[in-house]
Amino acid sequence: MTEPFLIRHGRGIAVWRDAGSRGPAQGCDSCPIRRRTVCSLCEPEELRRLEKIKYYRTYEAGQPIMWAGDRIEFVASLVCGVATLSQTMKDGRTQMVGLLFPSDFLGRPGRTLAVFDVVAVAETTLCCFRRRPFEALMRDTPHISQRLLEMALDELDAAREWMILLGRKTAREKIASFVAMTARRQAALDATAPRPGMAVTIPLTRDDMANYLGLTLETVSRQISALKREGIVRLDGNRRIVIPDFDRLIAQTGDDPEDGLPV
Repeated sequence: MTEPFLIRHGRGIAVWRDAGSRGPAQGCDSCPIRRRTVCSLCEPEELRRLEKIKYYRTYEAGQPIMWAGDRIEFVASLVCGVATLSQTMKDGRTQMVGLLFPSDFLGRPGRTLAVFDVVAVAETTLCCFRRRPFEALMRDTPHISQRLLEMALDELDAAREWMILLGRKTAREKIASFVAMTARRQAALDATAPRPGMAVTIPLTRDDMANYLGLTLETVSRQISALKREGIVRLDGNRRIVIPDFDRLIAQTGDDPEDGLPV
């Protein structure tokens, strides 16, 4: 069995595991994100072709996956963990513009340079595909192109929803929406719906949540405490939140319960 070893990538150091070594994912058939990832529509022969160009990389919390301006040699699906997408302005100010959860796609076929800084906020494993062979595979594998289009449109819908959240929602609605979105993403990986009493692990520190939601740290802490005091959530440690009644949480988001939040 191949042992993992360290390689340099961009400006960080990542632990690489090949497809036959131990890790969160072994083969496509046993992949924990198989139902939602870019290869979810692929036939067995298409999966075999993908297997030949894939490898795994694991990053520790806080390690950069890529920096804006880096040359992109791969595209990837997140197998486990969470990563942030950030953009730095000329004067040094940084804005978090997105989060990548398990099954999300990183990189864009046809693009050679990274646009955003991508940093792991928890131990994160990527299922990577060498960019050029992946682009070639897309040209004669309609299932991959179809799934990428579906994922891109879902991402566009989510971005529009997030514009409403940042521009129009109150601080309380922002916090509730973020917790609900995290819960939905966690449940979706198990092909279930959010359920009463489910516990979710918030991937960001409160300081990072403030940055992401356009709030101050004090406001984030105050709103979480208010939701706890009213019994809408329970806290189990620094980042683990228990949701006794998901409908009560949704009522705090300002959204139509029938529409839900993007996952």
